[in-house]
Amino acid sequence: MLSFLPGRIKGIIGIILLIFNLLFWVILLLPFAVIKIVLPIRDVRKPIDSVLNFICTRWASCNKILYSLLHNLKFDVKGDNNLSMGKWYLVLSNHQSWVDIVVLLFVFNNRIPYFRFFLKRQLAWLPIFNFVWYALDYPYMKRYSKKLLEKRPDLKGKDIETTRKSCERFKDVPVSIMNFVEGTRFTPDKHKQQQSPYKHLLRPKAGGVAFVLSAMGDQLSTILDVTISYTPEAKGLWDFLCGRISGVSVRINHINITDVIKGNYVENEFFMRNFQEWINELWKNKDNTLEQLKAGE
Repeated sequence: MLSFLPGRIKGIIGIILLIFNLLFWVILLLPFAVIKIVLPIRDVRKPIDSVLNFICTRWASCNKILYSLLHNLKFDVKGDNNLSMGKWYLVLSNHQSWVDIVVLLFVFNNRIPYFRFFLKRQLAWLPIFNFVWYALDYPYMKRYSKKLLEKRPDLKGKDIETTRKSCERFKDVPVSIMNFVEGTRFTPDKHKQQQSPYKHLLRPKAGGVAFVLSAMGDQLSTILDVTISYTPEAKGLWDFLCGRISGVSVRINHINITDVIKGNYVENEFFMRNFQEWINELWKNKDNTLEQLKAGE
């Protein structure tokens, strides 16, 4: 509707609309969040969780409507069949920009349960958002380096135990666990520094995926392996809001969860090697998919 406006104007309008939309739904969410935190009883949490998920889904739906008013972005999505709001998913994706989160919400909103991201501990200090994340049971990933484990062997296995406890909160209400396997956004400098064997991807970090599968493998319905490609390349959220991205291609691969990819990644070296090989093969196929998408095939 307003796609005729100059890019910067659309970007400014987009930011204002998104902020107002966020504030509206956060204000609506806060009373239910307080009830959930004050009364941490299962019989209370379960219906409140359903309400919180509904609010988050409506927030994402409104974002999509607002963006559609400003831009004529073309989506090319394949593999988004047999999805359900009543199942548990582990969503794995490549990561190029903050726009990836917006795209994932656009593609999957109201089709699978609302996303839960593993957050870095550094984000715990953010006011209001920290409260909302806590109410929504966003788990914080706690990882220990090999160097620290050598000094503190008593910490071995503590990180996966923390992940398992976080994931226990998801047993009553269906959720989608989102994991950017590369651990950071792709840039040419990071690609060169890592000496990545992939043309369009950084090296995958298998530990986080293995932890979730170990903690929730019996409950998860499917792994959704998502590959995102932009035309032209996505540089940032501002470029997205200004309409500088004309098209998005998304390919979704459904992967069954078997005992082969469920195990103790920390203490079982044989499983660790096999799981790393599995994730490397997955990333190799994803790299080939990106090559085809960028070539216009």
